[in-house]
Amino acid sequence: MPTPGSRSHDDAVTPDAATPIDRRAAEEIARNLRAIADPTRVQLLGLILAKPDGRALVGELAGILGLTQPTVSHHVRIMAEEGLIQGERIGREVWYSVAPDRIADVVETVHKVDDPAATVVAPRILKRIAEDLGTRFRGTFSAETVGRYVQESYELLAKDARITRYLPSLTGRFAADRLRALATAEHLYQDDVPEVLFVCVQNAGRSQLASAILRSLAGDRVRVLTAGSEPAATVNPVVVAALDEIGVSLDGEFPKPLTDEVVRAADYVITMGCGDACPIYPGRTYLDWDLTDPAGLRLDGVRAIRDDIDLRVRRLLLDMGIGVS
Repeated sequence: MPTPGSRSHDDAVTPDAATPIDRRAAEEIARNLRAIADPTRVQLLGLILAKPDGRALVGELAGILGLTQPTVSHHVRIMAEEGLIQGERIGREVWYSVAPDRIADVVETVHKVDDPAATVVAPRILKRIAEDLGTRFRGTFSAETVGRYVQESYELLAKDARITRYLPSLTGRFAADRLRALATAEHLYQDDVPEVLFVCVQNAGRSQLASAILRSLAGDRVRVLTAGSEPAATVNPVVVAALDEIGVSLDGEFPKPLTDEVVRAADYVITMGCGDACPIYPGRTYLDWDLTDPAGLRLDGVRAIRDDIDLRVRRLLLDMGIGVS
């Protein structure tokens, strides 16, 4: 019998029990939150990040926000003391930029703000993406086609999917996936690797679960794409947690709109609750998986959907002639 104040066997912490965040890490998070916990500071950080060279003067920031310089200086001083921003004196002026080791923290916070300005990617960045993809698809598509797909992909993600975080890099990936799908649909690429497209409403739950599990099981024996008829801004974090439990990575996937060329390129089109949003093309296998939408469900509910999808994916691979254990 346990003595008062002792821990019984049943109360012992098991490896599966939740453990608290490390104290020093928790203090660092709290300090970040305190330093940014002011709308003016969030605006200032957003303006600094948006500058082409990533730095700005207090007077310049004050003018944009319509505030007095002492007010802006007050907020800048607090953020500088917490190490979020740093000042560099050049002549008689002090230029402020986000501290290099805090950029990730600041971007994470600032891009949570539902601000249309956060969805603006500078033309020079889109040009760079188009040039890089032009090199990758040289001999397959013209520079004009690549540039058009980059611009259109950016607009689809920013407006339809409402993505703000990592928008430049996701634009590059989305455009590359679409160009590769277009090359397949136009028979400009020839190989025997089957293409599978998973489509759900938000492209944030069911389709992401299915694609991640299929990639994990099949590797490069199958090419997998996902899309949504009404894409969300981010993948459901409970879905990410449910995949992590079984050792499956999302591999940087993100919600994206359904586009024509990915359907044309697919050998298998698997829909999950998105109705007739998916166009029908001859020569493709269309399947509809009747699955509960994980949106709003707790982890135990998402686990059940995950396990159902796992069984369906394994049967799909068998039907495709790809063996799995």
